[in-house]
Amino acid sequence: MQSSEVPTAPVAPPPVAGLEPLAQDPREPILAQAVASLLTEDHYVQRELDDSVSREAFPKYLEHLDGTKLFLLKEHVQVLERHINKMDDQLKAGDLVLARTGGALLAKRRTVISKVIAELLAKPFDLSESYKHETDSEKREYAATEEELTARWRAVLKLQVLERIEQLEELSDALAKKKPPEDGAPPKPIEELPTTFEGREAKARKELAVRYETRFTRWADLEPLEPAEQFLNAIAAVYDPHTTYLAPAEKENFDIQISGTLEGIGAALGEEDHYIVVRELIPGGASWQQGKLQAGDTILAVAQQGEPPVDITDMPIDKVVKMIRGPKGSVVTLTVKKVDGTVETISIKRDVVKIEASYARGAVLDLGKKQESVGYVYLPGFYGDTRTNSSKAPERNATDDVKKILETFQKKKLDAVVIDLRGNGGGLLGHARDITGLLIEKGPVVQAHGSDRKVEVLADTDPSVAFSGHVVVMVDRFSASASEILAGALQDYERAVIVGTGPTHGKGTVQALVDLDKVRGRPGDPLGVLKITIQQYFRIDGESTQWRGVVPDVILPDPAAYVDSGERSLFHSIPWSAIDPLPFKPYPNTWDPAKLAASSKTRVGAQTVFQKIDAFSKELKGRRDDTIVEIKRDDWLAERKKDKATIDALDPKLSEAKPRFEVLALAEAPAAGTGPDKGIKAQIDKWRENLARDPWLEESLFVIEDMRSSK
Repeated sequence: MQSSEVPTAPVAPPPVAGLEPLAQDPREPILAQAVASLLTEDHYVQRELDDSVSREAFPKYLEHLDGTKLFLLKEHVQVLERHINKMDDQLKAGDLVLARTGGALLAKRRTVISKVIAELLAKPFDLSESYKHETDSEKREYAATEEELTARWRAVLKLQVLERIEQLEELSDALAKKKPPEDGAPPKPIEELPTTFEGREAKARKELAVRYETRFTRWADLEPLEPAEQFLNAIAAVYDPHTTYLAPAEKENFDIQISGTLEGIGAALGEEDHYIVVRELIPGGASWQQGKLQAGDTILAVAQQGEPPVDITDMPIDKVVKMIRGPKGSVVTLTVKKVDGTVETISIKRDVVKIEASYARGAVLDLGKKQESVGYVYLPGFYGDTRTNSSKAPERNATDDVKKILETFQKKKLDAVVIDLRGNGGGLLGHARDITGLLIEKGPVVQAHGSDRKVEVLADTDPSVAFSGHVVVMVDRFSASASEILAGALQDYERAVIVGTGPTHGKGTVQALVDLDKVRGRPGDPLGVLKITIQQYFRIDGESTQWRGVVPDVILPDPAAYVDSGERSLFHSIPWSAIDPLPFKPYPNTWDPAKLAASSKTRVGAQTVFQKIDAFSKELKGRRDDTIVEIKRDDWLAERKKDKATIDALDPKLSEAKPRFEVLALAEAPAAGTGPDKGIKAQIDKWRENLARDPWLEESLFVIEDMRSSK
């Protein structure tokens, strides 16, 4: 029997009461049309801007708008979904209705949620009741009702209160153990800490209430182009993860060049799940010199000298950067969450980033035991002067610096060198080609082609060689771009053995920075810039480094295996591909990579330190994957205590180990004194101490011994 019911169309969600889109910024039409033109005409993938792009961009837009799923309800998402097929049309027309509607909706929801949070924090929490909370926003849905969302916020706030109580208890213990000043000066006044759990719970809630009140106040001061920026970056992300729009307020973040200086803490920051994380430390910067802040740290709060900390969760990165940067000599205090979950407060004196520490550095490594010494080159980046001002003296560059070091090794008659590219994120392509040329007579180094698919070959045409001995190149998962070009070319030529902790990052694309004000061609308020992918690189064997990276010949345990990184893991990254190989002649040698790898594996398996590193990494990876937290005071504290004990037992504590070999500086470090050289000698001494305890570098030296003895 057929049903008598007549199918009906789904009922559209009602509009949000009192919601009017934000007013359009006068720059929006020009900005939108310029970005639309650049994406469709100049981007490497040459993808048409159509409904399919819009549908793929919409979830990314929601992520930008409310990735934590702590503000919008399902019904609000349904309202925004009316634009799911219109983002492309709005971009072409220069009328970003979704951006202004979403911006207005989020502002309205922030007002509602601010009241919910204030009410929740006004009363003591019952931390004895058991409740499991999913901390990974990707694993949870948008709440269906206000009651469900309030319950989610109650769990979030309870967890934050527990974490703050733990911090207060640790601070209390630390203060109890603190010794009086040795100089006889009176101790500095300290904040009086509550002695009872109830008192600490009340203090934690009060602090959170102030932080959230301040945060919502800051959110009300919306950057004019922020809604458009969220919209444009959602569209750009569909083309590839390295194409991004930088609004004028954020453009400053992109102005740090390898050859320039910056007054700040010397750290590159990024956004992750609505938090600000440390991507890398700039060699020579204040953070790098101090040694406490690390890549991967999540910054929770920022405090200026003499002022209370400001919670930066969900704060736009440009505002955070402005808070952290400041004049040389001033102090900024960061509250950071480490990868293992511990929270630390780190005070850093701002300084000028010292470029000297960004340059290549050489040393001679001596294993003793009648083994020959080995040259060592540390290359943190492929730097050089990109300015065209001929009146200025030329700046140092990576090629010339590495050449001088290699020539010194050649004169010393060393027969082997290690080139360390670990953590080297790339830089100027020309220097990757030229440094390759220091180790080969001549030939192609890398291929590149743009959207027109015309192949451009970068080759070494200089037959001279700076170093003729054995070469080992060290890489890790953070070696990217130009690092991968150098390592890949030397591997293809069989000129070097690549030793690393796994495949390199896998970024084989190049971006150009387009000043949108120049595209506009007339004066007015600034538009910002578009960083756009224009080319892809290919090795001389025809294979791209995209996704796959450079796979080491000898693979060692990875201390960062718990970090979810690599080009393949990024949203809409350009996939691996290949083109025709170029003719080239591999170098003759006596070593067999497979035999070198087998010998290394045997040695590594017998080393306790590598066993600990492997176990430590697996433990942290398990913690990252376990995203459900038990919010019950006794259970939570017991689990935290157990976790800390486990981490402490597995921590290899490399800084406390005995030196594995001797590190002889290639040249004397500048003497400590006043001015820009102050502290440089101490920094280099510390670098040598850490290097001498590096088990990965020691294993690379053993690989060289195997290369020497191979027949």
